[in-house]
Amino acid sequence: MQRINLSTVSEFVLVGLSDAPEVRFLLFVLFLIIYLATMAGNITILAAISTDARLHNPMYFFLGNLSLLDILCPTITMPKMLEALLLENKAISFTGCAFQLFFLIDVVGTEIFLLAVMAYDRYVAICHPLQYMNIMSMKLCARLAIGTWVVGFFNSLLHTSLIFTLFFCDSNEVDQYYCDIPPVLALSCLPTYSRELVILTVAGVLGSSAFAVTLISYIYILVAILSTTSSESRHKAFSTCGSHLTVVCLFYGTTICTYVRPSSTYSPHQDRIVSMLYGILTPLLNPVIYSLRNKEVKCALRRGISQVRTAL
Repeated sequence: MQRINLSTVSEFVLVGLSDAPEVRFLLFVLFLIIYLATMAGNITILAAISTDARLHNPMYFFLGNLSLLDILCPTITMPKMLEALLLENKAISFTGCAFQLFFLIDVVGTEIFLLAVMAYDRYVAICHPLQYMNIMSMKLCARLAIGTWVVGFFNSLLHTSLIFTLFFCDSNEVDQYYCDIPPVLALSCLPTYSRELVILTVAGVLGSSAFAVTLISYIYILVAILSTTSSESRHKAFSTCGSHLTVVCLFYGTTICTYVRPSSTYSPHQDRIVSMLYGILTPLLNPVIYSLRNKEVKCALRRGISQVRTAL
C-alpha cells in the first residue's frame, strides 16, 4: 500500500486492474471491443427511434433516454480504464475523481428512476390501452423524463459533496478501476458513519420508491395479462414487458449489491465484478435485449439498413 506524507491527497491511483503486461493488453482489447459494441448498439437504437416515425411514441421515447444513459455510463469509466491498461497511467486527479463519481452516480440514479417511469408506461399501456395516448401525452412524457434527470442530478450532488468533503490522507490507492463510493470512502481518515447513514438513507428512500413503483406496476400488469382470455393478446403483452423486466432485474440486482449496504462490507474483488455487470455489460446487453425481443425495433432497423443500402 502506497503511503504519502501529505495531510491531504491531490490525486488518486486506480489499482483495480492487473499489472501483468500480457493480461493488460488482452483486457485492453476485450474492453475496447465491448465499449465500441456498446456505443454502436445504443447509437443504432437512438438512430432508429429518431428517424422512424412509427417509433415516435412514449415507449420508445423512454427507450431513447435509456440508450442515452447506456452511452454515458461506460463513457464515464471506460476511457480512463483503457488508458490505464494501455499506458499504465493509473493516476486520476482529486477533481477528476470527484467528477467521475458525480457523473456515474448521476447516470445510475437517473436510470433507476427512468426504469420506474418505463414500468408505469407499460402499466398504462396494458391496463388502460384505450386511454393510453391521452394519459401518456408527450407533454407528460417530457416532464417525467426531465424529472428523472433532475432527481438523478441532485441525488448525485448530495452523494458527491458528502464524500469529497471528507479528509483524505495516508493512502491514495482506490481499489477499483474507477472512482466509486465504497472504495473512496474506505480511504477517509475521518469517521464516515454519519455520512454513510445519510447516503444509505437517501439511496434507500429514493431507490425503494422507484422499486415500489416498478413492482406495483408489474403486479397490475401481471393481473391484467392473466385475466386476458386471448392468448395472442397475452403473448403480445408478455413480449412487450419482457424486455423491460429483463433490464430491470439486471440493473436493480447489480446496483443494490454495490450501493445499498455499509462500506464495512466492501469487498474489492467481488465489487469489481458486480460493478462491471451494471457499468459495462448491462449497457452492452440493453440494445440486444430490446432489439431481439421487440418486433417494431427490428423492423425499424431493417428499414434503416435498407435506406442506407439504397442511398449507397
